Amino acid sequence: MSSLSLAVRDTSTMLRRNLLHARRYPSLTLNLLLTPVVLLLLFVYVFGDVMSAGIAGGTPDRSVYIAYLVPGLLLMTIGSTTVGTAVSVSNDMTEGIVARFRTMAVHRGSVITGHVIGSVVQAVLSVVLVGAVGVAIGFRSTDATLLEWLAAFGLLVLFAVALTWIAVGMGMISPNAEAASNNALPLIFLPLISSAFVPIDAMPGWFQPIAAYQPFTPAIETLRGLLLGTGIGNNGWIAVAWCLGLTVLGYRWSKALYDRDPK
Repeated sequence: MSSLSLAVRDTSTMLRRNLLHARRYPSLTLNLLLTPVVLLLLFVYVFGDVMSAGIAGGTPDRSVYIAYLVPGLLLMTIGSTTVGTAVSVSNDMTEGIVARFRTMAVHRGSVITGHVIGSVVQAVLSVVLVGAVGVAIGFRSTDATLLEWLAAFGLLVLFAVALTWIAVGMGMISPNAEAASNNALPLIFLPLISSAFVPIDAMPGWFQPIAAYQPFTPAIETLRGLLLGTGIGNNGWIAVAWCLGLTVLGYRWSKALYDRDPK
């Protein structure tokens, strides 16, 4: 069997393994998914009128804020989901299964690649569920073209791949599941200090660069523009650059950690 065929076969096996684990133990995924759903409902129904008055220039209109909020929550959902990836990788690294894989005729990269593909699949499904909640409470994307919908989906997948590789590295450096969960907290925290909930112009001047120059903000602005049929400016290129950079960084970091000789 060629090296490529072996890699595809073993990666498929590891993917099935990770998806079976997610199906048998759904509590972690559901708990992480609950965070963006709760925030969506909280900000729409508790703060929606106040927030929309600020965005719409003094006229309360909850639908305006729903349209503004949902794109950011979709990307936050990806960050929340990948925390589960860090925990899963940490469990594999500390419970001995990876050490056993090293002694078997298993393609070396298939273990972490299976984690990445499985996590991306779960992230996309989680985004669909949160998006369905958004539609149920009033989100509409009537001005987006088919091409913009496809671009939005591509951005979500690319962003999920980038954050998943970073999460894999975080899982590998963690001595246990609790540490992995804590190390991956920035993937949930960063959207809170981005343009997901309020425009950057509404933030204090000293804080605006923090919110502007991080990976979530250009991705959120790009997704918002695509879903609402508005302009995205340079945010699209910046978001793609962040995604590609994080993917390369996460891949090289994870591969270097995985290839180290076990202690």
